[in-house]
Amino acid sequence: MKIKVIHGPNLNMLGIREVNLYGPMKLEDINKNMEIFAKQNGFDIEFYQSNHEGDIVDAIQESLNENVDGIIINPAALTHYSIAIRDALKAVNLPVIEIHMTNTAAREEFRHKSMISDVVAGTIMGFGPFSYHLGLIAMIQILNEIKMAKEAQVKAQQQAANKA
Repeated sequence: MKIKVIHGPNLNMLGIREVNLYGPMKLEDINKNMEIFAKQNGFDIEFYQSNHEGDIVDAIQESLNENVDGIIINPAALTHYSIAIRDALKAVNLPVIEIHMTNTAAREEFRHKSMISDVVAGTIMGFGPFSYHLGLIAMIQILNEIKMAKEAQVKAQQQAANKA
């Protein structure tokens, strides 16, 4: 199974920007840690980062052609106003976990609103780089549950066919 992680604007500056808020860890290090954990759990993972809304929308839409099973996304500042990202996430109809390194509810008022929280499976925020790890754990759980449900459905269909 395959997970796509999408990082929004300015996350390429982690380790440099507002270290007091985001910490010293660089995006490459977060990605590396996630990759190790995903592989240990039998999942493929890919990463995408852009500072441009349209590119992020394209990356979400392309997930359908890339056999992606779930998306972990930190839209960063785009969280608070991007209806386009919201619509793209809704259109692909994949499980999505929203990530924020800071607790956006405890920051400036304009950061309190998420345009995507009502179309995602869940939101994890406020744990710094560990938010990504928690999001990955949640996504693995969701995808494993989906896989088990599909396997149970196939088994039930086979049993029904055998009885007929």
